[in-house]
Amino acid sequence: MTVNRADTAVVGGGIVGLAHALAAARRGDRVVLFERDDFAVGASIRNFGMIWSIGQQRGEVYERALRTREIWLEIAAKSGLWAAPTGSLHLAHHPDEVAVLEEFLAITPPARDRGSRMITPAETRDLSATARTDGLLAAMWSPTELNVDPRLAIPAVAKYLVTEYGVDIRFGTTVRDISLPTVSTTEGEWHADRVYVCSGNDFATLYPEVFAQSGLMRCKLQMMRTGAQPAGWQLGPMLCGGLTLLHYAAFDDCESKAALAARMGEELPFHRENGVHVLLSQTADGRLTIGDSHAYAKTLHPFESEEINEAVVDYLGTFAQLPNPAITERWSGYYPSLRDGRTQLVVEPEPGVTVVNGVGGAGMTLSFGLAEEVVGG
Repeated sequence: MTVNRADTAVVGGGIVGLAHALAAARRGDRVVLFERDDFAVGASIRNFGMIWSIGQQRGEVYERALRTREIWLEIAAKSGLWAAPTGSLHLAHHPDEVAVLEEFLAITPPARDRGSRMITPAETRDLSATARTDGLLAAMWSPTELNVDPRLAIPAVAKYLVTEYGVDIRFGTTVRDISLPTVSTTEGEWHADRVYVCSGNDFATLYPEVFAQSGLMRCKLQMMRTGAQPAGWQLGPMLCGGLTLLHYAAFDDCESKAALAARMGEELPFHRENGVHVLLSQTADGRLTIGDSHAYAKTLHPFESEEINEAVVDYLGTFAQLPNPAITERWSGYYPSLRDGRTQLVVEPEPGVTVVNGVGGAGMTLSFGLAEEVVGG
């Protein structure tokens, strides 16, 4: 029986798996990647397409996000992948939101050094025709955020790996067992020196005991998308409001956050109970992506709550005005999340095998940088 050979095998064709395949290929490895579905259908295509450096934990995670941004731009330059360096605006309509943003900038020199700063309502209006400036007190402008279209970006990265580095990508192929050097799949056996298991929301097929002990939970989110906006209208900077300051780790050390959380708990209890914070981005064809909510459990029911969708749209209306707000798509996304402050799960269950998971909702933002660190030079 013929056994195929690779230096490195990667399990999973989402952004985490693609990133590890890229890092291994850049090291000079012969790489094969196995994806059980015929194309990527998980969290990697069900997101905003935000490369959201500004929200990441200060320090090495923030730097990892910036490195990931660089790699996205490198791939875009070589492949034609749509990647818009739009930047972002955190819009503050309340004094406690201004206080958190000002404190964040005061304690985060790396963000200031890269151009993040507070701006006036008039300056906000110049940057964004979408942001509501009635009642706006200030905004934080950050130039580092990058917008990609996940529905197009993930297959584009896969194609880039094949054409640029000769990565052998096997869609519709499930890895059933790993016992190095043998990797057993539904298309036969392979031999590999190293394996990176980037299986996303699948905790059961490979190394289930690792996941059982990991503390990983599944996160369910609800998202929506409008139709293409009229006459080539462009969003410009990606937008968010005060609720987002309670979601991202970048703001966790801000003492002023406690007052904001208390007010939000009183004024928006449903939003807080359902993990709602609201972001707005755009796709390559002009549609607007809106969301989202967050529910955490080992097993989550499959049904969407229209009350949650209404809460998201209502809150969006407090800081943004859209030319055509009609919703044309709704969906749920699921991703693995660590709830103890860790930003990734990297475990070696046996020599030569590394499980990489648990990047949460920041896969698009962190994966390329993380993969370089995990794979090494």
